[in-house]
Amino acid sequence: MRALLKRALLLAVAALGLRLLYGAFLAVSSAANAWQLYPATAVATARRTYVQADVPAPEAWRTRHWRRAVDYHAAVLADHLAHGILAPASRAVCLGGAHQALAMRELGVAAAVAVQKNPSPPLVVAGDHRRLPFKSDTVDFVFAGRALDSTKRPADLAAEAARILKPQAHLVLLTSSAADAYSLRSLQALLPSLRLLRSREINAQDAPSTLRELVFQKIHAHTPAYSTDSTPTSSSSANNCSVGDHKLHLVTHAEPLIQEEPLKPWITLKRNINNIKYLPALADISFKRRYVYIDVGARSYGSSIGSWFRKHYPKQNHTFQVYAIEADPVFHSEYAAKKGVTLLPYAAWVKNETLKFEINGDPGKEDEAKANGRGMGRIRPAAGNKMSSEVRSVPAFDFAQWLKQTVTEQDYVVMKMDVEGTEFDLIPRLFDTGAICLVDELFLECHYNRWQKCCPGERSPKYDNTYEECLDLFSSLRESGVLVHQWW
Repeated sequence: MRALLKRALLLAVAALGLRLLYGAFLAVSSAANAWQLYPATAVATARRTYVQADVPAPEAWRTRHWRRAVDYHAAVLADHLAHGILAPASRAVCLGGAHQALAMRELGVAAAVAVQKNPSPPLVVAGDHRRLPFKSDTVDFVFAGRALDSTKRPADLAAEAARILKPQAHLVLLTSSAADAYSLRSLQALLPSLRLLRSREINAQDAPSTLRELVFQKIHAHTPAYSTDSTPTSSSSANNCSVGDHKLHLVTHAEPLIQEEPLKPWITLKRNINNIKYLPALADISFKRRYVYIDVGARSYGSSIGSWFRKHYPKQNHTFQVYAIEADPVFHSEYAAKKGVTLLPYAAWVKNETLKFEINGDPGKEDEAKANGRGMGRIRPAAGNKMSSEVRSVPAFDFAQWLKQTVTEQDYVVMKMDVEGTEFDLIPRLFDTGAICLVDELFLECHYNRWQKCCPGERSPKYDNTYEECLDLFSSLRESGVLVHQWW
C-alpha cells in the first residue's frame, strides 16, 4: 500500500513538472513569435488587436527598436482607422519608412506600401520623394510621418503627396515644427490643393517630447502650379498672396522703432543692429520652397552681402539664393566671380525706363564719389536743388513686377533696401501691386534730411523727406505685417 502511494506521488510530481515545462515552453514560443513578421494569427495586446503582416523579415526589421516603431505608428494610425479617414480597402502610401507601412498592414490595410530608394517587395517600392511612382489622383491615404522634417526639399515632397492623392482623400503628417503660426502657414502654403482638417499635439515615440499631427484633405484635383525648377510656371500664382495674422503676430515681437530723431544717426542706427529681432529667431522657417536674399542697392559685394548677410544673418542651416541689384557699373565686375549671386545691373524703379542718376557724394566728398561710384544713386534732386554737372544714364526696371515673377509665397524672402530716397517710390508701388506680401523680412535704410557729420547744425540738402516721414513708412510696413527693421 505504501509503495502504491509512493508511486502515485512520484507520478503526480512528474506530471506537475511536465506541465511547468510546457508552460515555460509556451511562454518562450509566444515571445519569439511576437518578433516574427508573418504569422497568420491575431496578436492581442492591452491596447488593441492587430493581424501581423505576411511579409518577408529582413534582419533589420527584427530589432526591438524597429518593433517599437511599428507599434507606435500602429497606435497613431489606429485613430484614423477608427474615424474612417483610413480604411482596410485604402490604397495607402507611406513616405516615412517601411515600419509605417507594416503598421498599416498589421491594422488590416492590405495595400499599404512605403516608398524608399531601395525596394523590398512587397512592403517597400522603389521611388524618389521628388517623383513618387504613382499616377496623379490615385491614392486614398498618404502618411508622411516626419518625412517633411527630414527632407531638404519639403516643397517637392509636399507637392508629390498632393499630386497622388485622390480628391477628398487625406494626408497625415507628423512634425516637430508647425507649433508657431508662421511655420504652420508656411506648411499650408506648400499644399494649396489641400485644406487643414485637424491639428493636435501627440506624444513622440521617444517621450517626453511631443509632435504635432496635422490632417489634410484634398479639395480638388491636382493642378500643377510650379515647375520642378526654381521658377514659377506663371506669374498668376504669385498674384494671390496675402499678409496674414501669422505675420502680424511676428511684428509684435520686433524691436521698437526709434521714435526720436537721433542727433548722430550714423552711430545710433549702427548700434541698433544689436536690438534687431531676426525672423528666424522668432519662428521656424523650414517649410519653404526656396530661400532668397535680395539686396536692392547692393553696391560692392562686401558692402552687405559678404560682410553682413552671409556671415551674420541666422539662416537655420538653409542655403540662400542671392540677387544683387546695383545700377552703378563700377561694382559690376566683382560679381562675376561670386558664386550663388545673381547680379541685376539695373536700377530698381516703378516701371521700365531709362533714368538719369547724379554722381554726388556727401558734401566735401564729390571727388571720392566720382572715383568709386559711391555717390551714384539719387534719381532726382530735392526740391530747389539741381542735379550735379555729371549724370549717368542707366536702365531701370519695374521692381514690383520682377519680384512677383521671381518669388512666391512658398519662398522665404529677405530683402535689404538702400536706394538713396527711392524707397518713397518703391514701397508704395510694392503695396499697390500686392508684391509687399511676398517679403518676409525687410532691412530698410530710410533717407531723410538728416544732420550732417561735416556741418554741425545743418541738415543734408540731398533729400526732401523728414525723419517723421521715415517713421510713417516703417509704421505702415509693420501695420501691414512686414517685419521691417531700421537699417543704416
